[in-house]
Amino acid sequence: MVCIRCKMVVKSELEKLGLHYVTVELGEAEIMENISADQLDHLSIGLKKSGLELMDNKKSILVEKIKMVIIELVHYNDEQIKINLSDYLSEKLNYDYTYLANLFSEVKGTTIEKFFLTHKIEKVKELLVYDELNLTEIAYKMHYSSVAHLSNQFKKMTGLTPSHFKNLKKKRRSTLENV
Repeated sequence: MVCIRCKMVVKSELEKLGLHYVTVELGEAEIMENISADQLDHLSIGLKKSGLELMDNKKSILVEKIKMVIIELVHYNDEQIKINLSDYLSEKLNYDYTYLANLFSEVKGTTIEKFFLTHKIEKVKELLVYDELNLTEIAYKMHYSSVAHLSNQFKKMTGLTPSHFKNLKKKRRSTLENV
């Protein structure tokens, strides 16, 4: 789950089954009652109809948590972290970074760093499309050391300069779920 609508869908499906939840956060739900196998099947079916998946595999859950921490950091948090990404993830998830990195690569077929950079570039695209900030302000907001660093990374990942991307009529953005 990586959006507010996803949380609403999960809440709705739980309510349909008469289940009471304590919290529904991105990627997890805490339910008051014990859930029966039948309820679990119905929940899984209901979630699949909305394009969501019920996960019970611990590795998959941890990978989703890694993704959520990165998405939250890039898309919903304006403050720059004071430590490097590996230490940040280790602290947030209480796992050794090497384990997290190996697991993520095994399950997703890409590195945590590549996933992080992909999301940073998607956020830059969003800011370019909104046209409220200039490139210098975007570089600052996204914690790049310079406009040149942002431009080089943007070109390396998209094949376009930020200025060229901004001038395209058809904006090439992806939903968070598809990144």
